[in-house]
Amino acid sequence: MPNNTVHDQPDAAERAFIDQAIAKRSGSPGALLGILEDVQEHHPKRYLTASTLRYIGAKTNIPLSQIYSVATFYALFNLEPQGDHTVCICRGTACHTRGSRNLLESLKLELGLEENGDGSDADKVSFTTKDGKFTVRTVACFGQCALAPVVEIDHRISGHVNERTLQREVNVLEKEEAD
Repeated sequence: MPNNTVHDQPDAAERAFIDQAIAKRSGSPGALLGILEDVQEHHPKRYLTASTLRYIGAKTNIPLSQIYSVATFYALFNLEPQGDHTVCICRGTACHTRGSRNLLESLKLELGLEENGDGSDADKVSFTTKDGKFTVRTVACFGQCALAPVVEIDHRISGHVNERTLQREVNVLEKEEAD
């Protein structure tokens, strides 16, 4: 599990929010998923800290190993801070055959993102720009194969994306940031 350097509990306001999320979901099927989703969306950088996961475990009596397994299994959960904007590129078979790898490579180049590791696992990557403005991630499949290649930008799905379209979308977001 990522070490967030501080092994204490979340602050009082965060604990109150987590307690409320737990109370709201308690006893419902898939409660842990809902709790983690609520807590992540509440965080300004949309991620789950190690101290938050420990706190949830203590309050729900769910083993930390189980919470961590859920948080790492589902692509929607983040254990690292996310950028102000997210661009998620599908790497499923249909998207791959229609150029999603080129979309990823051109976007990394445009945003000045450097490869971490050996790059051999291109289906699951996540990069955040140094200025924290953009996080670029990949997913195995969005389930929108007829629209391949598919890109999600700030939770909005776009289909039949090409490099020029993606560059235009990112430029709009950069311009909005500058205004």
